[in-house]
Amino acid sequence: MKKKQNNLKNYYPYIILGIIMVVTFILFNMSQYKVNKFTYDELVSKMSKDEIKEITVTPKSGGGVYYIEGKLKSYSKTESFKVNVPLSETVIAKILKYSDENNFKVNTNSNPENSSIVTILANVVPLLLLVGAMIFLFTRLSSGNNKSMDFGRSRAKLYADEKKAKFIDVAGLKEEKEEVKELIDFLKNPKKFQKLGARIPKGVLLVGPPGTGKTLLARAVAGEADVPFFYISGSDFVELFVGVGASRVRDMFKQAKHSAPCLIFIDEIDAVGRQRGTGLGGGHDEREQTLNQLLAEMDGFGANEGIIIIAATNRPDVLDPALLRPGRFDRQVMVNLPDVHEREEILGVHARGKIFEKSVNLKNISKRTPGFSGADLENLLNEAALLAVRRNKNEISMSEIDEATDRVLLGPAKVSRKVTDCEKYLVSIHEAGHAVIGLKLENANVVHKITIIPRGMAGGYTMMLPKEEKGITTKNELLDMITGLLGGRVAEELFIGEVSTGASDDFGRATKIARSMVTEYGMSDLGPIQFEAKSEGVFLGRDYVKSKNFSDQVALEIDKETRKIIDSCHTTAKKVLKENEKLVKLISDALIERETLTKEEIDELVETGTIKDPEEEKVDTKPEEKPKKRVVRKPRKTKEKKEE
Repeated sequence: MKKKQNNLKNYYPYIILGIIMVVTFILFNMSQYKVNKFTYDELVSKMSKDEIKEITVTPKSGGGVYYIEGKLKSYSKTESFKVNVPLSETVIAKILKYSDENNFKVNTNSNPENSSIVTILANVVPLLLLVGAMIFLFTRLSSGNNKSMDFGRSRAKLYADEKKAKFIDVAGLKEEKEEVKELIDFLKNPKKFQKLGARIPKGVLLVGPPGTGKTLLARAVAGEADVPFFYISGSDFVELFVGVGASRVRDMFKQAKHSAPCLIFIDEIDAVGRQRGTGLGGGHDEREQTLNQLLAEMDGFGANEGIIIIAATNRPDVLDPALLRPGRFDRQVMVNLPDVHEREEILGVHARGKIFEKSVNLKNISKRTPGFSGADLENLLNEAALLAVRRNKNEISMSEIDEATDRVLLGPAKVSRKVTDCEKYLVSIHEAGHAVIGLKLENANVVHKITIIPRGMAGGYTMMLPKEEKGITTKNELLDMITGLLGGRVAEELFIGEVSTGASDDFGRATKIARSMVTEYGMSDLGPIQFEAKSEGVFLGRDYVKSKNFSDQVALEIDKETRKIIDSCHTTAKKVLKENEKLVKLISDALIERETLTKEEIDELVETGTIKDPEEEKVDTKPEEKPKKRVVRKPRKTKEKKEE
């Protein structure tokens, strides 16, 4: 009920404004009335000429005078006349005489006070209402309760208690949780730190890719400490009017001090915390003023006031150095993509409330999703649940999870797209070339799935995942990776004799890896020298600026080394595919027949040369049917021999 009342209060100024408009309209209409003043002789003349429509006679207060008002027949509805005449029986007699002759209406008002009261009500009261309404309206606007006039007020949202998260809701992030546990202890018991003179960090910067759980971790800190949690985005500070952002920063810290101890979370702080004075045309005055005010406020509040700021960004390289110095954002916590064990925990959290078949194993799903963030995994299970509903199933199976994985990576399958037999054969050979390279090279990634069903911009794809997750990649692994990317084009050259546009993305990725080996990793004959380093412009974009510390002659050598790596991998791919021509054709035929091959089917195809149909396996395993087949075959063979 309180929330509803507060919502109604926000509409009070608009209601008052409506009343003012109505009163103004009434006063405007009243001002349209025209009142003509007549003398007594003019009144007698009008009565004698039969021009009177009606008359109202009122004794005026104080005595001795009659107040006469009325309308002529020629008047409009908004026009009238008035006359003040001496109080005498002769006047009344003349009015009554002409009334009888010309048949116009005569009204009498016995209470002399009525006219004065009506006059006051009609003229004074609306003005008083108008003035009072204006005073009330401007009072409300100045108090800041109206949303249309609160430019300088903070946009920080205070999360309710029911929206607070706990560490149990944050799967994985073990090291990150340990880093922020000190903040929880400080918010719960600040005296323990004050005794030893310890200063808790004023600000903590969470750095990591999108979807890794930075916001959820900040909410969990506030939930564990049981303190108010203020949430605001960096873009909420920046406004069209200069000075508004700085005002919002001041108001945000003012609210936080009233609620201390509390936690302020600024999401996407790079929107307001970018380096000052950068860019081709100079800085943005409004954004820089907002940043200056934020820096001043972080220095202004004391070390033990109980206010902690947590900010999140995925672009720490563009932040202003003054924002990262000690005393402001003292600590940086890296929130990385989850590993295989953390992915399993995250899947367990998002699997709550969903019904799965017994065959679904979250551990296996976590192994098949390297590079997925927490948001990607949540989206994966949600897509699987939606697919199960579309298929009218009561449980989520691995079939829906496989399809959801493909949807997250490449988009929905284009089932309605018409694919010719020629295109189908070309794509199958292309994908078989990728797969055979992955199967035969020692350092290549493991082939988990092959499909020729179009998805997104791809006509088909081969899912190759690393044998184990690690942060360092060797030279041989990079070379085998390039060889695997070139396998599709090489298969087209060898077994079709024609090349297509399907390998364009493979070439781009292969060239990028090869050039990085030469210019960044020192894995070429040019030696262990770094020629190029990414220097992302703050306003110019990620790839617009690159520092090049080499001459034109060295640039030619870099191009030669890059081509040398690509040519070497191309030769290796040709050799491997020529030696395994039968396997390429085998996988291609299986893809044309089935369109999609799983890891188990690929392994079976490599070992036995065929893929057993599950239905045939069920028939073969029946003990009653095996002897029947043998009995039928023997007489057929004997008959053939006798005939011969």
